[in-house]
Amino acid sequence: MNEHTPIIELRDVSKSYTGVKSVTNLTLSVKAGEVLCLLGENGAGKSTVIKMLTGVERPTSGDVVVNGEIVNFTSPKDARDRGIATVYQEVGTLPLMSVARNFVLAAEPTKGWGVFRRLDLDKASQMALEGLRQLGIGRVISGRQLVGTMSGGERQALAIARALHFGAKLLVLDEPTAALGVRESATVLRLIETVRSRGIGVVFITHNAYHAHSIGDRFVILRRGEVLAAFNKADKTTGEVIELMAGGSELRSLLSAAELNAMDPNSDPLGVSNK
Repeated sequence: MNEHTPIIELRDVSKSYTGVKSVTNLTLSVKAGEVLCLLGENGAGKSTVIKMLTGVERPTSGDVVVNGEIVNFTSPKDARDRGIATVYQEVGTLPLMSVARNFVLAAEPTKGWGVFRRLDLDKASQMALEGLRQLGIGRVISGRQLVGTMSGGERQALAIARALHFGAKLLVLDEPTAALGVRESATVLRLIETVRSRGIGVVFITHNAYHAHSIGDRFVILRRGEVLAAFNKADKTTGEVIELMAGGSELRSLLSAAELNAMDPNSDPLGVSNK
């Protein structure tokens, strides 16, 4: 695989459930060190795309291609073995377990022999803290700290650090900022920037155009399972992205002059900087 070969591609992929098409003729790709933003409102087909990327569902037609090779994922494990990891909106960490235990869950380092074999908590703590430090998270200083005491952004960092430690080459982030405040959302966006700088590909699924435009390289907007638009960051302003997501001329016909002015790309009506 050369540097121009995408980590993953969906080629003319469709997915139907009992005759109802959830995704129709979708083509997208992600290269190393690139952030692809997949945008759309609820029901646009984003969750179905996640499932096809990560082996939860198989496409009805079309191909999934990893590093130039057509693959047929039969389970999420197949995708993980190919270096594709997912961090879901709910994060998936266990709040009543320690940082270290969450980090090594199902892949625990051990020490001792036979009946004396046991978890090497010191090594697990070292692994977890090192993974967090590599992502710029320094506030967590003990692997024995309960995950429930961490902020939402730190929990996202823990899940991402775990995925990278176990060999992820592509991260699929499902609405990572949806339940977070402004400060914690900024933490997650910085994490994505850090991950990109390490040559990891990212699929950033979101309905927040401001967050997407601040970090994305390329964009695909879905509506009712079809690609409404695909473009590079330089091709659209944040306001134009919002307009596409919300319905274009349909939206404009319903908005007042004040609301249309609020969509000006130089304004920031949601309080999140686009710089």
